[in-house]
Amino acid sequence: MEIGREDEIVDMSMSPPSIGSMKIAGSNDFGHKKEFISQAYLPNRNSEIDIQVEGSSINQNGPLPIFLKFEDVEYKIRNSQAASNNPVKTMVSKVATQLTMDDDRYKKILKGITGSVGPGEMLALMGPSGSGKTTLLRVIGGRLLDNVKGKITYNDVQYTPAVKRRIGFVTQEDVLFPQLTVEETLVFSAFLRLPTNMSKQQKYAKVESTVKELGLERCRNTKIGGGYLKGISGGERKRTSIGYEILVDPSLLLLDEPTSGLDSTSANKLLLTLQGLAKAGRTIITTIHQPSSRIFRMFDKLLMISGGYPVYYGKARESMEYFSSLRFIPEIPMNPAEFLLDLATGQLNDISVPTDILEDQENSDPSKAVIKYLQLKYKALLEPNEKENHRVANTPEHLQLAIQVKKEWTLSWFDQFVILSRRTFRARSKDYFDKLRLVQAIGVALLLGLLWWKSSTNTEAQLRDQVGLTFYICIFWTSSCIFGAVYVFPFEKFYLIKERKADMYRLSVYYACSTLCDMVAHVFYPTIFMVILYFMAGFKRTVACFFLTLFTVLLIAITSQGAGELFGATVMSIKRAGMAASLILMLFLLTGGYYVQHIPKFMRWLKYLSFMYYGFRLLLKVQYSGDQLYDCESEGGCRTLQSSPAFDTVNLKGGLKEVWVLLAMALCFRLLAYLCLRRRIDVCN
Repeated sequence: MEIGREDEIVDMSMSPPSIGSMKIAGSNDFGHKKEFISQAYLPNRNSEIDIQVEGSSINQNGPLPIFLKFEDVEYKIRNSQAASNNPVKTMVSKVATQLTMDDDRYKKILKGITGSVGPGEMLALMGPSGSGKTTLLRVIGGRLLDNVKGKITYNDVQYTPAVKRRIGFVTQEDVLFPQLTVEETLVFSAFLRLPTNMSKQQKYAKVESTVKELGLERCRNTKIGGGYLKGISGGERKRTSIGYEILVDPSLLLLDEPTSGLDSTSANKLLLTLQGLAKAGRTIITTIHQPSSRIFRMFDKLLMISGGYPVYYGKARESMEYFSSLRFIPEIPMNPAEFLLDLATGQLNDISVPTDILEDQENSDPSKAVIKYLQLKYKALLEPNEKENHRVANTPEHLQLAIQVKKEWTLSWFDQFVILSRRTFRARSKDYFDKLRLVQAIGVALLLGLLWWKSSTNTEAQLRDQVGLTFYICIFWTSSCIFGAVYVFPFEKFYLIKERKADMYRLSVYYACSTLCDMVAHVFYPTIFMVILYFMAGFKRTVACFFLTLFTVLLIAITSQGAGELFGATVMSIKRAGMAASLILMLFLLTGGYYVQHIPKFMRWLKYLSFMYYGFRLLLKVQYSGDQLYDCESEGGCRTLQSSPAFDTVNLKGGLKEVWVLLAMALCFRLLAYLCLRRRIDVCN
């Protein structure tokens, strides 16, 4: 297909051409009557799929049909020595690899896997742990693009950003906001992802139908929970994760170990749900470790992987016949999935094995010989027929055109901002209005108010005490706001990566919502703190001075929040973010202008990087006037505050340039934080 025609493409998933539609009559390969690949060992049996052109059109309310083909898929990663961060190891590795082949520097995870699956079908990826099931799923879903070889097509079209938005991916870990209820989770997802031509009532109706379809009515108003927060059960959480994806009618739904951690009843209900989703016209691929015999029978196709190599591909219900034709027969009644996994791992207990395979293998491992034999039989019997099917079966042209339509953002920047800010505030409201934080702010304010009760500036000692209180206010809110912001992005990293991979919203929208919503706490608690402390400590009792002092403290808090976001976005690690914040805070504390006023020249540049230095100076200028007299009862008589040693490096008569410096720092920190966040998230994607 020519690239030049892409601009002429219209969204045919919603209104396909009248030439016809696909009618699936059988359960499959792609296209025209073609012998099913696994029939190489059963010559008298056929399994077909007919793609018939009729006068009817594709179901406009259903997902766009996707026929997935993957052929000779390989994936490799660098060996740990080659990817070492240690310069010595890297140098030694480079010298060593000059004499070795490229394969020695890479480890192959997938080693030539071929298969196909169409709408209305469920393909199960089975194999022992570490066999490459999840890796293959991520490659198919476009989550892994580097170091991938082979051919993967969706309706005979290569992977593109347009294809990406038609794929739903349910990870093994349920990445959901614990503070939101099931219904809130689905509603916010619907409003962010569904197209703008749907009304609010239609979006709510879509959520309602999804809740009923997945059997979530009983827990719809229960919080997701997790960790120390009690919430819904594991099965309900998994169904919520699936609902999160199927709200937008993905054509291809990928699931990684959906039954992991569920009991047999919950797992069976979940697979029945997936079976219903497949019958609605979706193409479903799921990894599964060891399903029950009842669940095993629900799968249409099975791909068995062992050590990155395929050992079986075909209909799930015919897998036992295939291995029986190779003379691998269970000696006792056995779950088919258990039997297949034993073969894939080379465990031969209670399994009859052809004697000729083990001949001349006295000095080798029998399990490796069996696995090698199964790989060779797959290459000889199954793979050639499947590759032939790929060449013969072609997807209708209108489906090839439809899948190339790139779905633009469903909402404008402002609409995304409104919806996401509501969700962010709802998800973090418990942290914003935490009783412990309120008690801390009020308690510290009362304690400081009692310690500095009705303080004055009559003497040098009293002035020094009040200046010390001013610096402590800077320390308290700088540290509180930095540590309140530094963990936000590391904690929400997995939520952000998941939703960005699904193209739910722009990263700039997320950052704006996060920083503005967090300002609620960074404004609320300092305000309560200063209202209590200001009048207890004996600061200037004028309206202008009070509001200027409050404004200065809030400016310090907001600048500190930006610094915390920058540290968190730079490292994206909870442990390292806290360590970095502690070190930087200590540096700012020492260069803030209170402990050391006369810093050596070669270290003096550090104070200009410290927003605590500018915040402390601004508080002093707001609170004190250089012409104000004090120490009048001393022998020397009254002196001006400017002559006090406490203000040697501060010109109290100077302008308020510190305000502009702090505002510039607050903006620069946030801009750098956003750029760092974009870089780290793009790397993860």
